Amino acid sequence: MIPQESISELERLIESLSVEMTLIEVGKDEGLVPAYSLLGELVEVVQGHDVEASDRCTTVLETLGGILDRGGYFDEAAVAQFTRFMDQARCLLRYYRMGEPLSWKALEEQWTDESEDLSGDEAPSAPSMDAGPEAKSASVSSPEDTLMVLDLEESVDVLEEFYQEAIEHLENIEAALLELENDPKDVEAISSVFRSFHTIKGVAGFLDLKPIRVLAHEVETLLDLVRSDKLDLDEDVVSLVLESRDRLQLLMGQVQAGLQELVQPAEIIQVSDLIERTVLLMGGAATAPAPATAEAEGFPPEAAAADLSFDEEEDVVPVGPLVGEKPTPSEGAVGSKAATASESPAKSKEKASATSIRMNTEKLDGIIDAVGELVIVESQLRDSILSSGTTSSRIERNLAQLGRITRELQRSGLSLRMVSLKQIFQKMQRLSRDLANKSGKKVAFRVEGEDTEMDRTVVEKIGDPLVHMIRNSMDHGIEPPEERIESGKPEFGQVTLRAYYQGDTIVLELSDDGRGINAERVLKKAVERGLVQEGKQYSREEIINFLFLPGFSTAEKVSDISGRGVGMDVVRTNVQKLRGRIELTSEEGRGSVVRIALPLTMAIIDGLLIRVGTDRYILPVMSVNMTLKPKPGQIHTVQGKGNVIKHRETIYQLVHLGQFFEVPADAQTALDGVVVMVEANGQAFGLIVDEILHKQEVVVKNLGGSTHTQGVSGGAILGDGTISLILDPVGLSASQTRLRV
Repeated sequence: MIPQESISELERLIESLSVEMTLIEVGKDEGLVPAYSLLGELVEVVQGHDVEASDRCTTVLETLGGILDRGGYFDEAAVAQFTRFMDQARCLLRYYRMGEPLSWKALEEQWTDESEDLSGDEAPSAPSMDAGPEAKSASVSSPEDTLMVLDLEESVDVLEEFYQEAIEHLENIEAALLELENDPKDVEAISSVFRSFHTIKGVAGFLDLKPIRVLAHEVETLLDLVRSDKLDLDEDVVSLVLESRDRLQLLMGQVQAGLQELVQPAEIIQVSDLIERTVLLMGGAATAPAPATAEAEGFPPEAAAADLSFDEEEDVVPVGPLVGEKPTPSEGAVGSKAATASESPAKSKEKASATSIRMNTEKLDGIIDAVGELVIVESQLRDSILSSGTTSSRIERNLAQLGRITRELQRSGLSLRMVSLKQIFQKMQRLSRDLANKSGKKVAFRVEGEDTEMDRTVVEKIGDPLVHMIRNSMDHGIEPPEERIESGKPEFGQVTLRAYYQGDTIVLELSDDGRGINAERVLKKAVERGLVQEGKQYSREEIINFLFLPGFSTAEKVSDISGRGVGMDVVRTNVQKLRGRIELTSEEGRGSVVRIALPLTMAIIDGLLIRVGTDRYILPVMSVNMTLKPKPGQIHTVQGKGNVIKHRETIYQLVHLGQFFEVPADAQTALDGVVVMVEANGQAFGLIVDEILHKQEVVVKNLGGSTHTQGVSGGAILGDGTISLILDPVGLSASQTRLRV
């Protein structure tokens, strides 16, 4: 048994050998001398402690020594022997760390049993360079679908680094593959995908994450055929690589769960089905069993080593405007069109290390909360000094300087929360591809403004609305190819997702050139479902807004894409929770456009400070249409609805804020106060208040998980230290019975 004091040295040697293994290839001698030297050191460490391990190391050492003596190169047998030795050595190392005795002989028997279970014959060997499709299938047996084991004792830090890096690679793989569907000959994108799988495989091998390693290795081999022009990058290949990427994402989810809860995965995620399909797709193409070397890629050897060394500079993730981008893994690798790198890798690396850092989001939120508190205290200090009457020119200058610094800190803090929409737009692009393939439709999906930035909180919550919007567009909007041709349209439908700034808001817009909305059919469906009154006249705009009613759907039958009546209602509900607005316009036969207007950040809002009695409330400016001082001729009473106000030939229901919160108010009627026209749930109503004070930018504070008051979305601390409730127009509109006056 290896003594515990020698384990760290053993780890270093096996890690170094893993790095050299990435350079080994049949017919070449790269990595031969370093591997021979490291094996010699390994023999010295285990000698006298584990005789069997020492014998196995010596056997491999003699094989490499024989190659050196002949001045030759690695052959297939040597590569297979070295690979098998490294797999077993990494497994044995884990037992050494845990202090559990396991002989190499027992490990060898266990390894052989696994191979026999897989092939039913003998342990897998490296495929021949000249093997045809039959030989290839026979020599590559599907790996056993085993439960992934995480080393949560010694390798937690390495696993965390691997998880972060792997997720970035998986995102880049998806983006590059979607671009490759449009341009299958994009050599740069193919190289980017290949390198990502190569890196994931290498580190997973070092960490002994077998399912990840074997799947990534087979896909890497497939991509090697593509980039060497031995296999066409057709739709089947792209679909398989995307499915493999998704399966790796599931496996990485197990890694994440293990790190968070410090428990081992409890479920086996199958990978053998994808490997079998990969082997079939590779067919008779000649492939080398070992991964491509860095030198063949045009990379220096140290670049390949960087894939496994977790260089701190390469592992950084930009914060703020740089999130979603990452430096290329090594010199010469160029990102796909979806994430193009215009600078050389060395420059990108230098730039990234100078401008970015990986930070836990909880720490980031803590900084921003502290800045928010500083803004509040600065405002309170200003009010206290001014109210005390002790002001002077010097104090005013200092207050002004403090205000400038505080606002700059606030702007800088909020900018840290801003992230690019690139990642979520990429997911929508993938979704549209999958839906088009499933429905048999041909769609050209374009994205614009993917570098637009939003508050991280908003980006995390906008995903579901976008998914529903795209599903509706693909299912109800875009026609099948034959129908489009008959109507004189191009065979490919056009769906565009764009983002742009508009004032202090950001607009997400999804447009298509599909069927558009048939207003008569929508009205008929709404009447059939009892959602609207039959015989009443509705404008086209009102009819289109019926699509946002809960349970509404025009689908004749329910599919796995849409038709259950939960789509646009969910979209509007989620958007309003983000204090945003949504509007839908459509022209029958020409297409539809859905626009969502959202605040740039959820941390602060522009509010209208209003007074009811002695209480002050904040109404989000985005929900306010106008303010009115009503005249006697504008107020009417309608049976069953209470008082209403007529403005520009439109009737709006009036609601009294004082009555809603059951607080004393100065204005008993609308004529005594001011009416603020508010829009929520697609409808406008008038809110009666005593006075409009002023517009103010406030820092949003949560009221706590156990406190929920209808009509209130949060709170804010005003300059004088008092707390003001932030009103929720959606919650107010949902309680019409209490709001009537």
